[in-house]
Amino acid sequence: MKRALVTDELWSIVTPLLPAEPPKPKGGRPRVSDRAALTGILFVLRSGIPWEMMPQEMGCGSGVTCWRRLRDWQVAGVWARLHYELLQGLHWAGRIDWSRACMDSASIAAKKGCAATGANPTDRGKADTKRHLLTDRSGLPLAFMFTGANVHDSVPLVELLDGVAPIKGRRGRPRQRPDKLHADKAYDYQRCRRACRQRGIQPRIARRGVESSERLGRHRWVVERTLAWLARMRRLSIRYERRIDIHYAFTSLACSLICFNALSGKF
Repeated sequence: MKRALVTDELWSIVTPLLPAEPPKPKGGRPRVSDRAALTGILFVLRSGIPWEMMPQEMGCGSGVTCWRRLRDWQVAGVWARLHYELLQGLHWAGRIDWSRACMDSASIAAKKGCAATGANPTDRGKADTKRHLLTDRSGLPLAFMFTGANVHDSVPLVELLDGVAPIKGRRGRPRQRPDKLHADKAYDYQRCRRACRQRGIQPRIARRGVESSERLGRHRWVVERTLAWLARMRRLSIRYERRIDIHYAFTSLACSLICFNALSGKF
């Protein structure tokens, strides 16, 4: 028996976040169910196939229907809230390790260009996108953002740190900041260290010409692993979306799946 893309456990978390079905005063064809549309969205995310090649036997409607549902739910903030709800569930379960966080980035080819692209100095100046990621000590994705591939890794550090929403726990104030931040030599600037200290974060940034490369990955490997997990979602290995909001929706959903697997004890 094939494993369902949308399990009952995942659907129970997603359902309260979805907007109500819009009214149809003039009638029309029955609407494809939200669960079927989510199944189609996850199928495209994992397989990377074009929307128009959605298999009809899956019962998810057309690829255009699933794309519209992805777009509408992005506008409604569903994907961001889903990621937050899963992070909050992990925090309540004591699964988020705030003792240290890790930051890194990876460039991805952007076949159609448009927003958040720039000349990639490592890929013959092609217009690519750079994915910036912040994780906790175990590699759980806390925040992400996109820039052009020509933007230096250290530039969005402040925005990425501030992109973590305060997460409520069982006791005390909501948690938002890690105790330490581990990053590679690309972040070796005083402004980066100063920004961390202003937020009560102890910077543990590798120093150029001082620390050997053999020790750099002792704590940072988890963020590289999470970037690899995102790249395994074939729709994210290359940016096919011209619209940055659609690419953001896919990435947010992929981060939510990683958090869901962690909450379910699958990693």
